[in-house]
Amino acid sequence: MILLTLAAAAAEPPKTPLAPTMLERCIAQVDADPEKAVTFASDWRIQGGDLDARLCLGLAYAAQQKWPSAMTAFEQAARDAEGRKNNRSAGFWVQAGNAALAAGNAARAQAAFDSAIASGLLSGRELGEAHLDRARALVSARQGKAARADLDAALKLVPEDPLAWLLSATLARREGDLTRAAEDIAEAGKRSPDDASVALEAGNIAILSGADDAARTAWEAAVKTSPESPAGKAAADNLKQMAGPVQTPPPAVK
Repeated sequence: MILLTLAAAAAEPPKTPLAPTMLERCIAQVDADPEKAVTFASDWRIQGGDLDARLCLGLAYAAQQKWPSAMTAFEQAARDAEGRKNNRSAGFWVQAGNAALAAGNAARAQAAFDSAIASGLLSGRELGEAHLDRARALVSARQGKAARADLDAALKLVPEDPLAWLLSATLARREGDLTRAAEDIAEAGKRSPDDASVALEAGNIAILSGADDAARTAWEAAVKTSPESPAGKAAADNLKQMAGPVQTPPPAVK
């Protein structure tokens, strides 16, 4: 009876609007003016804002694409949470890792994802995405063997994610395993048929497999889908090379 009463009360709209929390106010400031949000979050942290203030500070820096600062803010939040045995630490490490990747710091990214995965706090989709993110860091650091292990783990945990199949296909191509590359890019295409990046990679794999017509078709699809994107432009460049007097494979990776 008590549980039913509480559930009913929770379902009723409040008689008066609830005041926004400090985190909600800070995030609203991130959306409106990220520079002011940095000041808001910094002042809030000094006044005892704790983990939420550090979170908002990282988001404010990320909104300005100040990735090294965002990385540092999320790392500090993660360490603070770890010191308090707060389960949010793993999520902060993942955010720190992604900020590090955006900053071009593969080593810091790998370390952050290592901490997130080793914490034992992630499971299911969150764990799969962390393995996928660490694979991205490892590929950037040219550690293909370790990246393959993470990608295989990600494919088991988040098989519905087209990015996992795309990165797996790209890594297989780079390692010369064109059979697996073709299989994995086909899986990516099933899940994201209108993705220019997937079409570009399908063309890259096809041209190296001697399937010129399939490569042309895939690159044309990438250009048609997203002509101004990096993938669309890379595909257009590849098509220009195919139309040249000498039919040679374009650069392996774009």
